Amino acid sequence: MRIVATREFLADRPWGSALLADFGDVAARVHSTDQPYRWHRNTGPELFLVVDGVVDMHVRRDGAEQVIRLGAGDAAAFDEGDEHVAHPVGLARILVVERKDSE
Repeated sequence: MRIVATREFLADRPWGSALLADFGDVAARVHSTDQPYRWHRNTGPELFLVVDGVVDMHVRRDGAEQVIRLGAGDAAAFDEGDEHVAHPVGLARILVVERKDSE
């Protein structure tokens, strides 16, 4: 067993992460960043949970972009192929559970 203080995690670069658990083809990681990611689609489902901070999640549905604000404790679940990009508002810490071969 190991304990990780996810609300205090600081990576050495934007979207840097620490592995929390390895489930074979799936990994749970904590990320810290104050920079946007990039538009992408995952190769499988993704769970995105804001541990600390605020993130504006941009999603594209039927060609239209929508922005959903997520605060600490809020989560977004994506299906394979859902197009999205996270834009933190200041420093945010995020738990991501996804296939290891996802972007």
